[in-house]
Amino acid sequence: MTGRELHELLYSKWGRSYDIQLRRVKGKVFCQIMWKYLEQASFPLSEQEYFEHLNTVASYLTAWGSIPQIEAFLETTRDRPRLGKAVSIPLDLGDRASEWILEE
Repeated sequence: MTGRELHELLYSKWGRSYDIQLRRVKGKVFCQIMWKYLEQASFPLSEQEYFEHLNTVASYLTAWGSIPQIEAFLETTRDRPRLGKAVSIPLDLGDRASEWILEE
């Protein structure tokens, strides 16, 4: 999956170009759809920086085999990002989790 394809998933679901982040919380990895979006005047990234960021996130999701999880979650969720509340998608990395998560 490319950053553009990831953008299409988000935009087709909510009609906005939401920021997306990967977070590790208590040993689990989450894909978080943030409440800030590209069309906002206060969005901190340029369009080029936004799509570069999405390419990076998409490359991780592809390497982890998590794209089907993201697509299935977005098809079924009724949640939407709102100020101060991201939509968190727990990622199941399976047996390969230890390859990606280093303890601090």
